[in-house]
Amino acid sequence: MHPPPPGPLGDCLRDWEELQQDFHGIQETHRLYRLKLEELTKLQNNCTSSITRQKKQLQELALVLKKCKPSLPSEAEKAAQELENQIKERQGLFFDMEAYLPKQNGLYLSLVLGNVNVTLLSKQAKFAYKDEYEKFKLYLTIILILISFTCRFLLNSRVTDAAFNFLLVWYYCTLTIRESILINNGSRIKGWWVFHHYVSTFLSGVMLTWPDGLMYQKFRNQFLSFSMYQSFVQFLQYYYQSGCLYRLRALGERHTMDLTVEGFQSWMWRGLTFLLPFLFFGHFWQLFNALTLFNLARDPECKEWQVLMCGFPFLLLFLGNFFTTLRVVHQKFHHQQHGSKKE
Repeated sequence: MHPPPPGPLGDCLRDWEELQQDFHGIQETHRLYRLKLEELTKLQNNCTSSITRQKKQLQELALVLKKCKPSLPSEAEKAAQELENQIKERQGLFFDMEAYLPKQNGLYLSLVLGNVNVTLLSKQAKFAYKDEYEKFKLYLTIILILISFTCRFLLNSRVTDAAFNFLLVWYYCTLTIRESILINNGSRIKGWWVFHHYVSTFLSGVMLTWPDGLMYQKFRNQFLSFSMYQSFVQFLQYYYQSGCLYRLRALGERHTMDLTVEGFQSWMWRGLTFLLPFLFFGHFWQLFNALTLFNLARDPECKEWQVLMCGFPFLLLFLGNFFTTLRVVHQKFHHQQHGSKKE
């Protein structure tokens, strides 16, 4: 091999030789990466099929146990109960395992994203995505407080109101997508706290299309005041729930993928009961909004379809939020009374 010529060209050729050697190393690393990726895909498929098979067998076993349980002698009831507990525990373990395996997206994610694998494969990635979701909610809540305050007290324009409602539509749509991804990755979000974001998306979309007029102006200030209060309560919930969840996770009493919610759950009983009056006041404000809209719909001058179409979602939100929160409180009181009787 000829020695490189002196000067800048020689320096370039020497650098090129070093880059060539480095490139061969990159090629080899990439080849190993692709081999490992194929091995990982095979392991994922094997694990998924094995879990699916055993879950089906567990369901059949639980069904047989349920049928034969009433006819068992008293001495066998304890063994049957232990077996039933073990089956439930195994199902919980499978739930944790499946959080690290690719799975088919639900209907909503399939419509929005297609058949894209959204399963994150490491605990760090899952927790980072969950943490980003929580920060997104916090930052948007602060922005919504500021904008609703501006619209309510500083600007009386249908354009700024439309921008606010568009932000609400985008915010709730984004929440539903992110929550669906988090559920795919092992977050245990209760059904209503997911569904009420779909209702809120629909409500915000209808508010966005409501034209300016007498009926809109009659409801405008009430809606903006409610939005301001709701965002303030959501900020309080995030602030206190995140601290409570951090302590409970450190004690091993909560799952690492548990999320803050715009409501009340059983784990909040210790330390967060002071939020209940704020929540119930907000729930009854939703009922007040629904009743106001139903009264406006009876006005002879009301021509807009949006009046009733906003009233029904507000009523649904009140019923879902109020009775879900009430059920949690009732269950907690019942468990406390049951526990004190045992003692």
